[in-house]
Amino acid sequence: MDEVEWIHRHPKAEDLRVGLISWAGTYLTFEACKNTVTATAKSLGRRQTWEILVSNEHETQAVVRLKSVQGLYLLCECDGTVCYGRPRTSHHGCFLLRFHRNSKWTLQCLISGRYLESNGKDVFCTSRVLSAYHMWTPRPALHVHVILYSPIHRCYARADPTMGRIWVDAVVPCLEECGFLLHFRDGCYHLETSTHHFLSHVDRLFSQPSSQTAFHMQVRPGGFVALCDGEGGMLYPQGTHLLLGLGCNPVRGEEWFILQHCPVWVSLRSKTRRFVSVVYDDEVCAASERLTSMSLFQFECDSESPTVQLRSANGYYLAQRRHRAVMADGHPLESNTFFQMHWNCGRIILQSCSGRFLGIAANGLLMANATLPGPNEEFGILFANRPFLVLRGRYGYVGSSSGRDLIQCNQDQPDRIHLLPCRQGIYHFQAHGGSFWSITPFGTFRPWGKFALNFCIELQGSNLLTVLAPNGFYMRADQSGTLLADSEDITKECIWEF
Repeated sequence: MDEVEWIHRHPKAEDLRVGLISWAGTYLTFEACKNTVTATAKSLGRRQTWEILVSNEHETQAVVRLKSVQGLYLLCECDGTVCYGRPRTSHHGCFLLRFHRNSKWTLQCLISGRYLESNGKDVFCTSRVLSAYHMWTPRPALHVHVILYSPIHRCYARADPTMGRIWVDAVVPCLEECGFLLHFRDGCYHLETSTHHFLSHVDRLFSQPSSQTAFHMQVRPGGFVALCDGEGGMLYPQGTHLLLGLGCNPVRGEEWFILQHCPVWVSLRSKTRRFVSVVYDDEVCAASERLTSMSLFQFECDSESPTVQLRSANGYYLAQRRHRAVMADGHPLESNTFFQMHWNCGRIILQSCSGRFLGIAANGLLMANATLPGPNEEFGILFANRPFLVLRGRYGYVGSSSGRDLIQCNQDQPDRIHLLPCRQGIYHFQAHGGSFWSITPFGTFRPWGKFALNFCIELQGSNLLTVLAPNGFYMRADQSGTLLADSEDITKECIWEF
């Protein structure tokens, strides 16, 4: 088989949503119980998240509608009031979005010509004279664990901790070095690598965030972002090795990256503890005791159905072929590339579209032979590009709070959960500083335990998982803000984005 070029997938709709911050530092908020829109919230949540629907875009402006997570649109009425609902005409709810050099947005009602503004509490559309009160700062609302893709160079940013640099040279984003945490603090962004270092203004990585690691972000619909220092310098790949650094002369739009949620890459291990790998271009077998790039698979899953596609680093998907053999030569829309997944204590079982279960044959090849699953059809699954977890639930991120000794699930800024693999599908959760997660008799958690406990992770979607806690209950987000492990069944509050 000819080698294929890795095809970059367009961002998902949820990766394109933004929060809009007013001049007063508050977020444009959908108030479901009041049938209105305000700007009182101090943090970014579901009600502060908007999808930007573009109908016409140019270099410095676009005609857009703002759609809430609840499916209703931001509407400007004739009297200047702002509410939400369904557009009554083709132009109702349309705004002229202008991109300003200071990374701000303005939204001008297409019908009345008035600008969307806030007094720090209420939101209205009454003035046609542009002022600072009409400026909104867009904040990407996607999960903070991200990758950066350069459409000009068709490569991903990759941190190099040994050199203390970031290069834009990764063709396939399967390494943990391609993942970054995007921290938002005081209106600026800090880009943290998987080894706890920060991109800086001086082309080297810093060990701590500071003014030298703070960047302004220009945001465009479609997931496009550009990072700048606020003094004319832009971040873009430079030189023959595509070093990511500040400069003043990007060409052909080199400064623009597509910001996406970091994809999940996994490895599969058979009962003989050998890695499932692609060999001889497209054959799939479990013969290697050593993890290689051809043992890595991107885990692509629709959260609405228990089916998964496994995309190899060669660009193709695993697919069942003739004689029940599984080959790495599938294409995205082929029905043979979809496998139903079942879980057994952290181990995954894959069932092909023919109803047979995947297992390892005597010659080591991956085959869809078994009509009933057994130990040979169970595979250990480990994260390949995730040395840590950042969990986001229905009410915010999982993290610690200075005023509470229990781990919370409603934080604006997350804590890293370092993963220590124990056995297939079982991990120890380690907090910052080296201590372990501990669980109380009430099913709550503290981050300073002395002994490692077993947590069972099961994937429920492309970037979704559930956690079975040491007490035998699923971990869930509680509306009070406290993280709990008290659910016998998997509910919406048990699903974590990571």
